[in-house]
Amino acid sequence: MSTSELTHDAFLGGRLKLWQPKQGYRAGVDPVLLAATISAKAGESVLDLGCGAGAAALCLGTRIEGLDLHGLEIQPFYADLALKNASENRIALTVHRGNVNEMPASLKERRFNHVLTNPPYFDRGTGSKAPDEGRETALGGASLPLWLEAAARRLAPKGYLTLICRTERVPELLTALPDYLGSIELWPILPRTEQASQLVLLRARHSGKAAFRLHAGLVMHEGTRHMRDAESYAPNVSAVLRNAAALPFPKI
Repeated sequence: MSTSELTHDAFLGGRLKLWQPKQGYRAGVDPVLLAATISAKAGESVLDLGCGAGAAALCLGTRIEGLDLHGLEIQPFYADLALKNASENRIALTVHRGNVNEMPASLKERRFNHVLTNPPYFDRGTGSKAPDEGRETALGGASLPLWLEAAARRLAPKGYLTLICRTERVPELLTALPDYLGSIELWPILPRTEQASQLVLLRARHSGKAAFRLHAGLVMHEGTRHMRDAESYAPNVSAVLRNAAALPFPKI
């Protein structure tokens, strides 16, 4: 694919620029929010499972230097884009090619302090096929239980799995989490106050023992409805999107 079929998009207030296809799966706000919740430290290892063009991993690498960043991507085109984006943004990222069910040996041998993922948003058995392969893979992919098991198996003891997913899949999500993951936290994302959650952030810890936590919702936009043709992100969300701020899970 030539550069004429790509866009060069600014993230984090221009601190990160990513090549993405004009048509097909394109990263938006979701991977940026996901990356902002990761409380990694320099020297720790991180795996982005299904990394696409590298949005989540590279947002995290922009905010925190010195991470051992890895990504797994099944589609060669997106894997190549992730490497190109990492190189141009001067962020070290190792991209492994394969799927969650058949990971390369180099990845199976590793365990990570953090695994982050944007798993299949929809059950493809209940929806129509997307018009392009990239979008279809992003939307459907492997089954959610298989995806979660693959992610959990890459965790080091006491490591964290963090993901973003559609709210409608929460019952399946909680049922499918391997039983050796505990300290589960669920953080609903609300478009505005008085509106229902459409997405959730979930964090779980390998061998965690803490009680389940359901946090108050993260409200994306100010006001109860869209009032004018201008950006209306809540201040904490705007700080993430424009200034590469962290978005830590709430403390109780």
